[in-house]
Amino acid sequence: MSSTLSSSFLALAVITTGLYAGFMLTFLIAIMPGIAALPDERFTAAMRRFNEKVPGPAFLALFLGVIALPAVVVFGGDGGTDRVLAVAALVCAVGGHLITVAGNIPLNKALAESEGDDSSARAAFESPWNRLHRIRTVLSLAAFALLAAVGADF
Repeated sequence: MSSTLSSSFLALAVITTGLYAGFMLTFLIAIMPGIAALPDERFTAAMRRFNEKVPGPAFLALFLGVIALPAVVVFGGDGGTDRVLAVAALVCAVGGHLITVAGNIPLNKALAESEGDDSSARAAFESPWNRLHRIRTVLSLAAFALLAAVGADF
């Protein structure tokens, strides 16, 4: 891959991963603490609404781009230390996505399907979802930092 094309994919990977990490961090430090004080019925209603709206086209483009663009950088690069950092970033991104798919999404679906007792639904959802979200946020921030370190050389 040409140096210009490789630099372009790296820039797109850094931007996409940074936007995704920012989205995850916003949920961690603002949205979840903001709705934590809500009564059970309002908390579960808010999370159900978020879970309906978040997986739209813009989010899906970020979600897929966080894997696809670093993969292009890894497999289209020329090796060296930069490639090691890009591989580490890709591993972090994939790890975060696995947590999302295997952990957060099933919790979202269970919350969506729960009926009646909002207190029980919240108790089954909130703590495990937040724990998983903290991990995937750290992974997304690490992926961004690693790709930014690669990008600092171009």
